[in-house]
Amino acid sequence: MIRSSARRTMRVALSQVRALAARVAAVALPNRCALCGNLSHTMICVACDAAYWNEARLRCGVCAIPLGIGQPRSHRSRGARAGSADAYRCDACRAAPPPFDSTLALADYRAPLDGLARGLKFHRQLALGAEFAARLARLIDDTPGASGFDLVAPVPLSHRRLVARGYNQAWAIARPLARRLGVRADAALLARVADTAPQSRLDRHARRDNVIAAFAVAGGVAGRHVALVDDVMTSGATLAAAAHALKAAGAARVTNLVALRTARD
Repeated sequence: MIRSSARRTMRVALSQVRALAARVAAVALPNRCALCGNLSHTMICVACDAAYWNEARLRCGVCAIPLGIGQPRSHRSRGARAGSADAYRCDACRAAPPPFDSTLALADYRAPLDGLARGLKFHRQLALGAEFAARLARLIDDTPGASGFDLVAPVPLSHRRLVARGYNQAWAIARPLARRLGVRADAALLARVADTAPQSRLDRHARRDNVIAAFAVAGGVAGRHVALVDDVMTSGATLAAAAHALKAAGAARVTNLVALRTARD
């Protein structure tokens, strides 16, 4: 018994030493910037951070579509606080409000940031999930009225796609994000009950029909504010279908938290 306890103590001590060594190495040894490839102590170097992430962008508070020249007009939502996630709505969301209540997006889906999303989704660069999570956490902190989540859940993959890929890129963002927010993450809150075709191959209307009944809720959400996490939002059809299932199960509010948003539906 004493030897067993001593071995457990030694394993814990070794684990702590390894974790400390990893943290020291992360600080002392430079990595390569995920965007430009230059040496950097952070995932994204200072120059790329300033060039690509810090753009001022007015977005619809509901669907996060960028608002501006050539885009849907914005309207100040009645009763919304300035700077809040619900402060502005595009014409489309005013005319036909989607099942979700609001959306926060880090940036547009465009070069070179789109390469980060592809690296996470198709090339197992899972550290990018934590990078997206850290940036989303800061965005939430900087957006009035954008917190108060009860649950954080990823948009699920079908069983076939999950087995083929080996991981869910949305969960790679949702898990560290929930940890930063101090909110429970539930990878199994939503189940994908229909093995749909990849959305990227379909037009806008086909995307909606493709996923309209694709999700089922596998946990208790009645009266709760659910944060729904995904890597990229294009037409919003997948997130709308997931939000519809959550609202049908009694969710009080659904907020989308996405890394990148296409500039047009």
